[in-house]
Amino acid sequence: MNLLTIADCLKKSSQLLNVSDSPRLDIELLLTHILQKDRTYLFTWPEKQLTEQEVNQFNDFFARRLTGEPVAHIMGQREFWSLPLMVNSSTLIPRPDTELLVEATLGLFAEDETKQSRRLLDLGTGTGAIVLALANEKPSWQCVGVDKEIAAVELAEKNRLQLKLDNVKIQQSNWFAALESEAPFDVIVSNPPYIDPQDEHLTQGDVRFEPLSALIADNKGLADLELIIAQAPKFLTANGWLLVEHGYDQGEAVRNLFEHNHFDQINTFRDFGRNERVTIGQRKSI
Repeated sequence: MNLLTIADCLKKSSQLLNVSDSPRLDIELLLTHILQKDRTYLFTWPEKQLTEQEVNQFNDFFARRLTGEPVAHIMGQREFWSLPLMVNSSTLIPRPDTELLVEATLGLFAEDETKQSRRLLDLGTGTGAIVLALANEKPSWQCVGVDKEIAAVELAEKNRLQLKLDNVKIQQSNWFAALESEAPFDVIVSNPPYIDPQDEHLTQGDVRFEPLSALIADNKGLADLELIIAQAPKFLTANGWLLVEHGYDQGEAVRNLFEHNHFDQINTFRDFGRNERVTIGQRKSI
């Protein structure tokens, strides 16, 4: 068997050009996972030879990446808001752009005293990324994360236990359906499905390995956003906030939905690519 060095493995990145926008980074991440070292180690010890077991694992991982399987699925984890999260094919892989939703939420309550109590709901929690990031930042908050898919609920609960966040409850609910007894909330956040079922990007890249139910929505991707924005006021405290992630071209439509459903203080934030990505609004006092 031909043993490989770290440098040999890194050279294989050129073979991933057709399946990845970041082939070198993909190999680096796979190696750090296999070797249990950080990326600095790879640059410091390029001639380090992998053991036979490590070579076998690398070859397996590399073959899977060649098919287009996401690095996060191969490794079984993805970092979000500096938290290590377990991931699998039952949910979306947390994206860096979704950290904007966490950042915007924290910004609304920046003036709170340290131990100020708040109640937060995360709709369609998936891996639990958003609710766990916020619960970690705000230990005094009581947080609930819900998903209609039991596999997602089980995964989010595993992540909650791994991170030892006792101020979070994960439960099954189809949007607001099982939450009558939990309301009201000071803030509701959601990264719902918002891709048009006809979108050509659904046949490209990592999304091919993610559940369609977590990606697409009827009415050109707006159906779930319409439901959430329409029902949220019944589950919010007076002056409570709703924050949703949406598609790059849906900002105007989402702002209109907020206006038609008793929200004011409406604002849209742009992501790293300068696309409109997160819209927020405050429930009007009645």
